[in-house]
Amino acid sequence: MKSRMIQTVVRGGCILAAFFASVLAQAPGNRPPDKPASPASLPGDTLPPFGMLDSSGKFTPPPQRPPGGAARPTPRPPVSIRGPALDLAIEAARAAVDTCAAGGFYIGAGVIDTSGQPRAAVEAEGSDGGHVYVAVRKALVALTFKMPSSKAATAVQTDKALLARVTPNMFVMEGAVPIMAGSEIIGAIGASGAAGGDQDEVCATAGLNKIKDRVK
Repeated sequence: MKSRMIQTVVRGGCILAAFFASVLAQAPGNRPPDKPASPASLPGDTLPPFGMLDSSGKFTPPPQRPPGGAARPTPRPPVSIRGPALDLAIEAARAAVDTCAAGGFYIGAGVIDTSGQPRAAVEAEGSDGGHVYVAVRKALVALTFKMPSSKAATAVQTDKALLARVTPNMFVMEGAVPIMAGSEIIGAIGASGAAGGDQDEVCATAGLNKIKDRVK
């Protein structure tokens, strides 16, 4: 059964809703600060201080547009962070999902760059949950320890120095492998949702193998 891509996370410049244009057009120093991430938040998982409920359950409305309408915001320049190219990231995540789907497992797969932020996330049709989030957390393990997450999961049990590097946003289990460009690590791919972490890692490795000869 073929899976379908339902989510792709793309880093870089984008066109934002006009409703927020008056805020986003401001210089960074004039913008209200984003809420700090919790220790368990994924990299980049910070939110503006409006449009959501606060800790007391009070809704903070978005800022008002100035009278006369808002000018289109100045596009932000792209952020340059080392990682697999977008098309390769999507291809790898899709290959991981399709490999598991062929075996009857409906998983999620995520590819991250060197900052730990997602380049692509794909969830299989037929999946029973948002496995992409666990996949990204596994990928953080492979990225941080520069080894498959299966090896890291074993190593942290006996190595206190490695254990001290585990953070609350990681999921330390089989299912993720580093993405290398020669001898340089440029990201990782993780998978989650199969019948065990070992099968997840088989699918993540299949995704890596799909692109590894073209990674630069």
